[in-house]
Amino acid sequence: MSHSFDYRHWSHKAADWGADYLESLDKRPVRPRVKPGAIASQIASAAPETGEAMDAIFEDFQSIIPDGMTHWQHPRFFAYFQSNAAPVAQVAEQLATAFASQCMLWQTSPAATELEVKMVDWLRQAVGLPDGFSGTFQDTASSATLCAILTMREKALGFTGNQQGLFGRKPLRVYASGRTHSSIDKAMWIAGLGQDNLVKIPTGDGPLFPMDAEKLRQAIKDDRANGFQPAGIVICVGGTSIGATDNVAEICAIAQEEGLYTHLDAAWAGSAMICPEFRHLWEGAELADSIVLNPHKWLGVPMECSLHLVREPELLLRTMAIRPSYLDTPSQKVGGGDGIVNFSEWSVQLGRRFRALKVWFLLRSHGLDDLRTRIRNHVAWSQELAGRLGTLAEFEITTEPVLSLFSFRHMVPDLSVDELNAHNINLVDAINNDGRIYLTQSTHEGNMVIRFVAGQFDMQKADIDIAFDAITQVASKLISKV
Repeated sequence: MSHSFDYRHWSHKAADWGADYLESLDKRPVRPRVKPGAIASQIASAAPETGEAMDAIFEDFQSIIPDGMTHWQHPRFFAYFQSNAAPVAQVAEQLATAFASQCMLWQTSPAATELEVKMVDWLRQAVGLPDGFSGTFQDTASSATLCAILTMREKALGFTGNQQGLFGRKPLRVYASGRTHSSIDKAMWIAGLGQDNLVKIPTGDGPLFPMDAEKLRQAIKDDRANGFQPAGIVICVGGTSIGATDNVAEICAIAQEEGLYTHLDAAWAGSAMICPEFRHLWEGAELADSIVLNPHKWLGVPMECSLHLVREPELLLRTMAIRPSYLDTPSQKVGGGDGIVNFSEWSVQLGRRFRALKVWFLLRSHGLDDLRTRIRNHVAWSQELAGRLGTLAEFEITTEPVLSLFSFRHMVPDLSVDELNAHNINLVDAINNDGRIYLTQSTHEGNMVIRFVAGQFDMQKADIDIAFDAITQVASKLISKV
């Protein structure tokens, strides 16, 4: 029996639903009010043997799914880092899905490949990096970081690790701030280097808490003396917890002296570098070997779209490129030496989505000026909120704003450290259950703190007022129960 589906009708209906959803988002609680298992209990236990009517499927979608979603496009989503999806880029995603392209080789998607080359360069220019950097769109920063760690490994081993393995060799060491992201740890696992060989360097004082350069030098020296082989350094700009930022130029200078590969993790903060006044945060970035920033965090490009830039692509290609006969293009050189680029050779993935289309639509529709204005607003509004909370005796600003990220905690007299930590966890839960805003917690100097980060694409200044009211009002209610 043939399956009939009216694609035109239902794609129009889905678009209408999406527009209505975005227009009414601020009326919903940011985080859903559901208990674990509540959604699963409404889903059939097995797939149907015969197809069901689309009317019934869409009705179930509307009644089950939206109320069980955390709304990442909500204007008062202040948790984690935002995962933005500008409407114009959502349209581009629909078009890319219609092609359903597998963009692994130039010949499997010439327009997708060549547009990606251009969009990578548009963004490279937009964040102020010099000619000479090239790159690709990975799915997430975790994948870009893994590629960088693998490149560190192979460069240190003379590009013999992929062929010969790691057995019987000196352990390779990678260095990073003690405040770096957990994706660095995971990359060490997957690259076969091991957690114990990620050397976490202590950090200095705030507001940026940079890696201590002299302790880095000493760690490298000690490792060489003790039979380890240093391979690379991961530099942090805008760390997830409190925005910790290393001194990029200083760390790159050490790396050059020591012959080590550097990877600059600016997954969140990198997007802000389209604003020249923020570039002091990564001064020296042009010296890094590898850089990652996520347009899907702060620029409005829907997931997944992580920009991975490299100064010497041949190092990445020597690490990642593999070409079995069934992927070969007659007379083509590995790495695009004949002018053709196969981006599957730049990443772990073979299969690749058409990510460049949504970047193209976004940058052309909004222009850099509009995107800069949004980021500048987010930074100013977050700093304003930190200032307002900081004037209240019952709140402590535990880390000052780095761009649009700061942390705070609610102080209650006569509570022990453990009790105060528990109180602030309870406050996060109570704020999120209130529904007006969504926040997350972190730890700083052994204390539980509450993170706030502004960055949702369409948020307005009024959303900061709502955040202030939600935080202070819920805290007042909670304190009455302590």
